[in-house]
Amino acid sequence: MKKELIIGMAFSAAILSSCGPTTPQLGKSPINEVINAMTLEEKAHLVIGTGMAGFSGDSAVIGKTKKLVPGAAGTTYPIERLGIPAVVLADGPAGLRIDPTREGDSATYYCTHFPIGTLLASTWNQELVENVGKAIGNEVLEYGADVLLAPALNIHRNPLCGRNFEYYSEDPLVSGKIAAAYVRGVQSNGVGTSIKHFAVNNQESNRMAVDAHVSPRALREIYLKGFEIAVKESNPWTVMSSYNYLNGVYTSENPELLTTLLRDEWGFKGMVMTDWFGGKDAVAQMEAGNDMLQPGLDRQYEAIVNAVKEGKLDEAILNRNVERILNMILQTPHFKKYNYSNKPDLQAHANVTRQSATEGMVLLKNDNQTLPLNSNIQKVALFGCTSYNFIAGGTGSGNVNRAYTVSLLDGLKNANFQVNDELKNIYLKYIAEENERNKPKGDNPLVKFLPTPLPTEMALSADQLSNWAAQTDIALITLGRMSGEFVDRKVSDFNLSKEESKLINDVCRTFHAAGKKVVVILNIGGVIETDSWKNLPDAILCAWQAGQEGGNSVADILSGKAYPSGKLTMTFPVKFEDAASSANFPTEGAMGNLSNMADPKEKKSDVKLWDYTDYEEDIYVGYRYFDSFEKQVSYPFGYGLSYTTFEYGNPKVKTENGIYTVTVDVKNTGTQPGKEIVELYISAPKGGELNKPEKELKAFAKTKELNPGETTSVTMEVKAFDLASYNENSSAWVIDGGNYQFLIGASSRDIKATLDVVVTGGVEKTNNILHLQSPINILKNNPF
Repeated sequence: MKKELIIGMAFSAAILSSCGPTTPQLGKSPINEVINAMTLEEKAHLVIGTGMAGFSGDSAVIGKTKKLVPGAAGTTYPIERLGIPAVVLADGPAGLRIDPTREGDSATYYCTHFPIGTLLASTWNQELVENVGKAIGNEVLEYGADVLLAPALNIHRNPLCGRNFEYYSEDPLVSGKIAAAYVRGVQSNGVGTSIKHFAVNNQESNRMAVDAHVSPRALREIYLKGFEIAVKESNPWTVMSSYNYLNGVYTSENPELLTTLLRDEWGFKGMVMTDWFGGKDAVAQMEAGNDMLQPGLDRQYEAIVNAVKEGKLDEAILNRNVERILNMILQTPHFKKYNYSNKPDLQAHANVTRQSATEGMVLLKNDNQTLPLNSNIQKVALFGCTSYNFIAGGTGSGNVNRAYTVSLLDGLKNANFQVNDELKNIYLKYIAEENERNKPKGDNPLVKFLPTPLPTEMALSADQLSNWAAQTDIALITLGRMSGEFVDRKVSDFNLSKEESKLINDVCRTFHAAGKKVVVILNIGGVIETDSWKNLPDAILCAWQAGQEGGNSVADILSGKAYPSGKLTMTFPVKFEDAASSANFPTEGAMGNLSNMADPKEKKSDVKLWDYTDYEEDIYVGYRYFDSFEKQVSYPFGYGLSYTTFEYGNPKVKTENGIYTVTVDVKNTGTQPGKEIVELYISAPKGGELNKPEKELKAFAKTKELNPGETTSVTMEVKAFDLASYNENSSAWVIDGGNYQFLIGASSRDIKATLDVVVTGGVEKTNNILHLQSPINILKNNPF
């Protein structure tokens, strides 16, 4: 009887329990109930990552999430009792970055290395970039990641920035529009993105501690505008704060940047995370609105818990940040229990990267229709070490673990060209010796993520060159440049080496004497000097770094299977010193102290260009400077040739409801099919309160493929407040009323039509934020 009573009481207790309170579950219960059910310790864990096993702050690119996706950059903290899974965060802009092999697993997990950001931007084709994003996002999804730490859209402030290959342009409109297209493409797969690095991460030198001194006007018009466009036009899931200080405050600890501007003014609804090991004060980061700290450190956890217990951090702020993280997790494949395959269609994606790369390559020179090569040209003399070891992309977190890279040698062979074997064998032997000599020394795990020195170009005798000129139909010379995270380029990397200059001079002289042509191919991630030698070869193709199919893509262009339709998204100056920022950019290629990344020092010193950088050029970045100050350039912003020619006609503008709609007809007047990029610049009236650049890009469009003789109408729209400049004195966007010129161009220095438009003035107030702590010398507009 007693036993039966006990069983009955237990049954009754179970019934009562099932009717009583239960533990809230994410996705089934309101988020506020889930948060209320969390302990303080769980909240503190959730707002930081799960750490990086085996690393103590000496690497920002190596993530170990062995239970989920090996090689991903990081994960979030799981709380199983509340139905909160861990989600995976993975690099990077040119394709998913994960480990290609796994311990005890014979399968491989290679990803596609797509073209670098600079090449994608050079397509000026938002639809194409969105399609590339769709392919990248599919690999993110099928390999089990949730958020791609991309795109990177900082401004090409200076040619030497080590990460320019990841970034899009010197112009914020191009940067913002291309980034928005990329985000839409990736996120169409149900995975997220993290636009980065917010903000003003324009140098790698001492990037963890450098203080960027930038006027509020330059911030709003140049360095933040692209982020604003991307936020408003693509709704990225997350934003990644940058490492650097901005006007005296770490960006990840800056409430004016992360809350007042990003959320209150722009309406961003997503989550903000740090770059890996970014910032110093975890409590200040929480208060600023930097919701998640990656990859997560014990001291951050302890600081947050103790600050709440001691009343130094309002738990309501912690709850706010937790809520944003949970809202992000709710969207993820891991939360939705997506059954990922680990088998994306890599062959289909290889086709995507091969085709997309051709559209972003820029034909800089093409005398006497040297390109495409006619059918009589079959035998090729292939010069330059990079021809045999093509550079797919940059190093660091922007690199991709791919199965292969197609060299130009391979691409030419695949296109049925005959590469001179004697010359090839000499190069392959020399390159092997140079690569052995340049092999990284020591056991620093970071070394393999830094750019490896490229082989010095070898000396070739006059007799050798004459022999190869006699045996072949044409000479191709590839010049290569490698750059990446952690370190900026040097001026010597911008200029040609003496060996490269001699190679171009000797090959051009010898082959021209034999009646043969020379083509130079630039396999580069950023701008190099071209003015001193561009008159020598017959054609120059800027192929950028085209991803794993690079050699095939270049061969497609050379053979005429595809045609170039890219244009420059940055200016090529005559010499490095001509860049407006040249006096305010580090040129030694030095690295910061990476050993203390996880524990940044409290005190900064005052070494110019290292501890701080004054952005004295202000809004005069790139073509805004070169065109306003009438500086000679080697190649202007927006420049690019085609295998055909185009004619502009019938330009018109109409105004309705504060929107200016510009139309122009574009006709293919040549003999080959092609696409044209049309650029709309605006020139403001003179004499206003603010200095204005001579012209600014406000819209662009790319035509469909036009056959010879075919005409299409191009339409571009500009909103009234796109014409505004930022007035720091009144903390407002101000449109000066008056007569504006709408300039329709093929580049910033090739204006095809000018339309006069009377614009009504206007003012749009903003918050009075992001001020300089002390004044800097601001470059003023050209007085004449």
